[in-house]
Amino acid sequence: MNGRRFRLVAILAPLVALALGSFWLFEVMRRATNEVIPTAKRTEPDFYVEKFNYVKLTKTGKAQYHFSGAKMTHNPLDDSYDIELPVVNNVGTGDRSNSPPTTIRAERATVNSDNSKIHMYDNVRVDRPASGNSEAMKVRSQYLLVLPDDDIVKTDKPVEIHLGQSVLTGTGMVANNATRELHLANNVHGTYQAPQR
Repeated sequence: MNGRRFRLVAILAPLVALALGSFWLFEVMRRATNEVIPTAKRTEPDFYVEKFNYVKLTKTGKAQYHFSGAKMTHNPLDDSYDIELPVVNNVGTGDRSNSPPTTIRAERATVNSDNSKIHMYDNVRVDRPASGNSEAMKVRSQYLLVLPDDDIVKTDKPVEIHLGQSVLTGTGMVANNATRELHLANNVHGTYQAPQR
């Protein structure tokens, strides 16, 4: 009986030692590999939200602008967002509280991590209805950079602007909604119609 136990222990002891040695070797190699080859950063989106609505408030607690869309996807690599069918609705605040809201729509957009830059692409439309002291305005382009905190939109692409019955076209634009200033950079053409009284 003792001879059988001795033989069993003699057979099992090297096998157990081999198993423990293999496990130790595997763990050493795994750690070495992780130190040499860093873990890849996640590049695929990590979450999305459908039919979202975001409201930015001023320091006094009033709505500054609304931002909505059909779908928002977060990109963890640069903490940006991709938006499908974005809509930015600027609400008049402060000195501009009597001004009509400006609505900007596009097919898609990307937003940086702190929401200070909204890049809008494809069939971009800006609409501002007429108010007591200004005519209705429409802007059409394929790209606009919206700076919502500054109430400014920019583009380096061709743009078409309708102000009442007047039409302006050009390439490159900076429009400041707060100061009502508009600058067209190149290839500017226009047709002016005096406002009807």
